[in-house]
Amino acid sequence: MKQLLIAFLIFNIGSLMAQSGKSDRVYWLQQMDKMARPVMEQLAADRLKESMAVELAPNIDNKEHRLKVAYLEAFGRTFSGIAPWVNGEGGSTEEQLLRNKYFEWSTKAVANAVDPKAKDYLYWGQGQPLVDAAFLALGFIRAPKIWMALDSSVKTKVVNCFRTTRATTPSYSNWLLFSAMIETFFLKYGYEYDLTRIDFAVKEFSNHWYVGDGLYSDGMLFHMDYYNSIVIHPFLITIVKEVMNLSKRYESFLPKMEKAAARYAELQERSINADGTYPIIGRSITYRTGVFYHLAFMSVMKKLPASLHPAQVRCALTATIGKTLGVAGSYDAKGWLRIGVSGFQPGLADFYITTGSLYICSEVFLPLGLPETDLFWSAPAQAWTSKKLWAGEDGKADHAVDL
Repeated sequence: MKQLLIAFLIFNIGSLMAQSGKSDRVYWLQQMDKMARPVMEQLAADRLKESMAVELAPNIDNKEHRLKVAYLEAFGRTFSGIAPWVNGEGGSTEEQLLRNKYFEWSTKAVANAVDPKAKDYLYWGQGQPLVDAAFLALGFIRAPKIWMALDSSVKTKVVNCFRTTRATTPSYSNWLLFSAMIETFFLKYGYEYDLTRIDFAVKEFSNHWYVGDGLYSDGMLFHMDYYNSIVIHPFLITIVKEVMNLSKRYESFLPKMEKAAARYAELQERSINADGTYPIIGRSITYRTGVFYHLAFMSVMKKLPASLHPAQVRCALTATIGKTLGVAGSYDAKGWLRIGVSGFQPGLADFYITTGSLYICSEVFLPLGLPETDLFWSAPAQAWTSKKLWAGEDGKADHAVDL
């Protein structure tokens, strides 16, 4: 009888927490910490290169180069996703203590990453480093507290490393946004910046590459993959918003961009199945929850369309976290991510995938940057679209959106 009573109490406490979203936030924090801790703790201790287990795609294209850049990939992508939370405040005592630890790790990690004398000095040469320097720059845009906490000498080294990436000519694709993000970082923090790199990227997407119904092509051709989420929408919105803080340069594009972003958020939410799975389509699928970067981004920006209640998005994303990061085999015995979507599936890797690449999954945790009092966390649980409709509930028909 006593055991039954305890089980009853645990069940009901859990139900109450789920209704308020508190248990979801605790779960997200646990999953974020499990994912991010090895990267941030080891780089802060100047031990990332000696401790990180680097797996490469079976068909890797340039093994030597990919091995060198894997560490910057892991750091830039991890920091970008956790930055809003590290920059935040409040929460339970346990959460505040954890945030303080990550704040400390973040400043030390940055210092080691750009210090030529450190064992963990990262590779900032031509090619792939442009991509992950851009993710790191995005993290600084999201976490000004971290940037302001850095010593002036560390800031100078960061800026010099970022300037090194200008030697890489981006491909005529979403890579234009990586160059633009570096320059946007310079713009935000008062350094000399190249407006041409920003303007060219924004105008290619705004004038030439929008294909309709919330979707952009990735260069001249449209690809049925998740890159509208993985890079295009979140990067484009951040760049435009930062420039708009100084001028009205993109005033005419802004409402169209926001309308397209809202529609794509609807499409993302509808692509999450009733059990938290989603279509395994296109390249970079081993980014796991990184494919829902845009939906998480729109949530933390508080820009979800009226058709999506924040609680239903929270519950949908919680389900995808469980189906990917929460599955056995997704991490090795020492806590490093392994290649796959649900467990270890190296056959799903594209030719450029390394262990470091996988840490873009951190972007799903962006809503942790919202306080626990925000509707995203405080509202009772709600079923998302697929869960409602496949349970037999009625709903509204879906239609394309024209700009």
